[in-house]
Amino acid sequence: MAAIESLLSEDAGAKKRRIRMVISILIGVLLLHVAAGVIAGIFIVAKYIFPPPANFVVKKDVRLPAKKREHKMNMAAADAIAPKPALNDKMQSSRPTAFSLPDVPDMPLDQMLPLDPSQLMSDQMTSLSTSDALGTSSGSGSAGSGGFGGKGVSFLGIESNGDRILFIFDASQTVPKAAAAAGFPYEKIQEEMRNLIKKMHISARFGISFHNELSTNNFKSDLAPNSKTNRNAADSWVTQMFSQGKAIGGPPPGGLEGAFTLAKKIKPDVVYIITDGDYRELGNCKKIAAEIKDENGKLSQINIILFAPKGHRLEAIKDIAKSNKINVIVK
Repeated sequence: MAAIESLLSEDAGAKKRRIRMVISILIGVLLLHVAAGVIAGIFIVAKYIFPPPANFVVKKDVRLPAKKREHKMNMAAADAIAPKPALNDKMQSSRPTAFSLPDVPDMPLDQMLPLDPSQLMSDQMTSLSTSDALGTSSGSGSAGSGGFGGKGVSFLGIESNGDRILFIFDASQTVPKAAAAAGFPYEKIQEEMRNLIKKMHISARFGISFHNELSTNNFKSDLAPNSKTNRNAADSWVTQMFSQGKAIGGPPPGGLEGAFTLAKKIKPDVVYIITDGDYRELGNCKKIAAEIKDENGKLSQINIILFAPKGHRLEAIKDIAKSNKINVIVK
């Protein structure tokens, strides 16, 4: 109360001085804030006008390896190289279908088994005792080997190499008698051919032809796949042809020229010709024989098996064989 009374009792001059002092303080504080704001603005504007120089600093980045993720990736890689599971389930049906699956072909298991030395020696001894080979191919073939030797197919003790085999039979009436006299009746020849075809690889092909002096008759127009169906059909067809003898019927040419012409057309690897050599005409046989080649353009392996030929027949066929490296085997 005393302070208020003293303030009210002041004279006018003292009041004016006090008011001016308060105003001066307020103006000073205001100017101080304005100056601080101006200085701050100058610094902010100067920062954009005069930016500080760039300073590149390399900091060490320390990262710990992701052990769990790496382990999963390694496990996935290990699973990828593992063999895939085999599907052994067979096809089954709960109701009859409109079609039937083909029979599984017979696999030539004997070619997958190791060679039996005793069987090999037995074949060689049989060949030496039953045939007199006049092989004219390079390397001069020995008896029963057809001049080729090695692994392959064997027919009447004559071994050759190839997957495309052609059998050509002389259908003349004199051949069965000559073959039987030599110890090779046609039943045995047919059995030998049947066994050879059955032992051939599943991808192999075979052909069979009968010829007489005038015409030829073929099992197929080309080499047939080695399937069970074709083997059964060929066996029945050969049996029928053996029983018909000379009356085979078919297009020309016939004789040895017809046999060579067929072989030239279908390009086999190996040709077996079974005959007694009783041909009236040998015509262009020498020229055609030089053109018998396999699918790769290599000369085919031709084996002419003669049963009891006469002198002039043998010499004529030997002349053709010598010029074309054909094997002539006399039985």
